[in-house]
Amino acid sequence: MLGLNGTPFQPATLQLTGIPGMQTGQAWAALVFCTLYLISIIGNLTILVLVIREPTLHQPMYYFLSMLSLNDLGVSFSTLPTVLATFCFNNRHVDFDACLAQMFFIHIFSFMESGILLAMSFDRFVAICDPLRYATVLTNNRILAMGLGILAKSFTTLFPFPFLVKRLPFCKGNILHHSYCLHPDLMKVACGDIHVNNIYGLFVVIFTYGIDSTFILLSYTLILRAVLAIASREQRFKALNTCMSHVCAVLAFYVPIIAVSMIHRFWKSAPLVVHVMMSNVYLFIPPMLNPIIYSVKTKEIRRGIRQVFCKSWG
Repeated sequence: MLGLNGTPFQPATLQLTGIPGMQTGQAWAALVFCTLYLISIIGNLTILVLVIREPTLHQPMYYFLSMLSLNDLGVSFSTLPTVLATFCFNNRHVDFDACLAQMFFIHIFSFMESGILLAMSFDRFVAICDPLRYATVLTNNRILAMGLGILAKSFTTLFPFPFLVKRLPFCKGNILHHSYCLHPDLMKVACGDIHVNNIYGLFVVIFTYGIDSTFILLSYTLILRAVLAIASREQRFKALNTCMSHVCAVLAFYVPIIAVSMIHRFWKSAPLVVHVMMSNVYLFIPPMLNPIIYSVKTKEIRRGIRQVFCKSWG
C-alpha cells in the first residue's frame, strides 16, 4: 500500500481471507469452527475443573495436564475473535495493532505448548526411570517454577516479533490468507528488508520446537530403555500405557507442524487452500484432541468425569 507521496506505509487495517475458494461455503465453515471451539473450550475447562476439585488428581502429572489445558484455552481464545468475525459476521477487517497483538498471543501459546509437552515428558521419565524419587523431584514448587520458566522463555523469545513487524512498510496490499494473524502471513505483504524477521523467526523455531522435540525424543529413548529392562511383560505394558496419552498429545501437536514445514519447503506450488487448511489443523486440532485423548486414555480422568455427572444428576 502506498501513501500520498508514493512511499509505502502501514495500513490502518488488514483484511482477513478465511478459506480461499470457499466463499459459498462460509456457513459450513462457521459451523465446523464453532464445533471445534465448543469441544475445545468445554473439554479443557472440564480438565481444569476436575484437577482443581478432585484431591486424587493433585499429582504432578495432572498439574502439567492442567497447564496444557489452560494453554489450549489460550490458543482457542487467541484465534476466536477474528475467526468468528470472519465466518459468522463476515467482518474481515482487523486493526493493524490488534493483528500484531493476536499474532503475538497465537505464537506464544504455541511455543508454550511445546515447552509444556517437554515438561510432561520429563514427568513421565522420572515416574518410570526413578519412581522412588518421583515425589521428591517433582514438588509443587518445582512444578510451579517449570511453568513460570516455560512462560518466561516463550515471552522473552516472542517479545521482539511485534516490533520487528511494526518497523516494516507494507506495499503488497493488506490481504492476509487466514482468518487470524500469523507472522509468516504478515511477511508476505510486507516490503523492505525482511531478512532480520526471517532469520530471527528461524532461530526462535529451532530454539523452541527443535530443542523441545529433541529432548522429548531423548526422554522417550531413556523411558523405552528402562521399560525394556523390566522383566514382567505385564509391568512393561503398564509402564508404557502411562505414557500413551502424552505420546498422542505430542503427535497431535508436532505432526501438523512438520507437515506445514514440509509443504512450505518442498511443495511451494501447492494450492493456497492447502497451506491455509494445514495451518488451521495446526492451530485448531491439538486443543480439541488433547482433552479427548486424556479423557479416553486416563482412567482417573474418566472416573472424575463420572463422579461429576453422578453428583450433577444425583
